[in-house]
Amino acid sequence: MDLKIAIDYGIMGLLMVMSIISLAIAMERFLIYRRLDINDFKNKKSLELEITKRLNLIATIGSNAPYIGLLGTVLGIMLTFQTMGKVGSMDPAQVMSGLALALKATAVGLLVAIPAIVFYNFLLRKAKVIIMKWEIKNG
Repeated sequence: MDLKIAIDYGIMGLLMVMSIISLAIAMERFLIYRRLDINDFKNKKSLELEITKRLNLIATIGSNAPYIGLLGTVLGIMLTFQTMGKVGSMDPAQVMSGLALALKATAVGLLVAIPAIVFYNFLLRKAKVIIMKWEIKNG
């Protein structure tokens, strides 16, 4: 299997799937929070269970996406060195294209992680506000 294909389709594909998952969960949670009626909950624990569902998945994606991007970076640099070792001498343009591939993986990893962490913090704050409103209403 060609390492360039593994980086392009494997690492980048995985990061895109992670991005779609975190966005979908964030949108679903936001809509749930908007429609939520705190009067439907008799105790605080059931409310907490309902509003914190799947938030951990967004946090997991946000914290692991940079590492997956870093894996792509390492694989891209390995690909460059492997090619240099096979050929013996390389054109600087070929070296730079391998390094650019590596940096692309890092950038995509960060582009997935940053919004996921923002979504997580935003939704966690909304969840805490909902719980506080329930506590104020129910003592």
